[in-house]
Amino acid sequence: MFTGLIQAVGNVHRQGNSLRVDGCESLFPLSHGESISVDGVCLTVTDFSERSFWADISEETLHRTTLGRKAENNEVVNLEPALRLSDRLGGHLVSGHVDGLGEVTSIKELKNSWALDVVWKDQIYGRYICEKGSICIDGISLTVAACSENGISFSIAVIPHTWLETSLQYLAVGKLVNLEADLMAKYAERLLDKNKTNKEHYLSNDISKTWLESNGWT
Repeated sequence: MFTGLIQAVGNVHRQGNSLRVDGCESLFPLSHGESISVDGVCLTVTDFSERSFWADISEETLHRTTLGRKAENNEVVNLEPALRLSDRLGGHLVSGHVDGLGEVTSIKELKNSWALDVVWKDQIYGRYICEKGSICIDGISLTVAACSENGISFSIAVIPHTWLETSLQYLAVGKLVNLEADLMAKYAERLLDKNKTNKEHYLSNDISKTWLESNGWT
């Protein structure tokens, strides 16, 4: 589990069936089996050196994320170590399981921030987007400033610190980014769907003594 607060920026390279990530010294000490978020993708450390670590990558990850393409070009990636239970949750809960890709449609430099517009490539995920909700873009916890009615396209206001300390500064219109929808939104949807199919068991409009007894409250 991660928070979406980037701790370092490195470069990713493809080496056979593995990825090598350089420039991660600030994350040390590392250990074998440790989880690292690389552009929002949770990867497992299989080996490491003084300034790099290696991780295996599956066909699913290559298909669903941008890591394969970035590794071919030795591109910049955002890095974050796994969340400790004692850490502050400064961003939002991020699993490192990318839902799909987004395409950057507009980048505008404003007086005090950057405005970034993104559209989901798979429109089914638009339902998880709402104004002032959370979205993870390339591993970064960000807040939705505005969105279309169906959530397929949305805008992000990026402060200078986030822009300059992450890979966002290297984006261009037409570039693809990894997107992970808010984990809590997906769980809420799952529970609501369960209630719809099991109304009698899960829902009651009348809270009575009988209802409390049957649901274990008394």
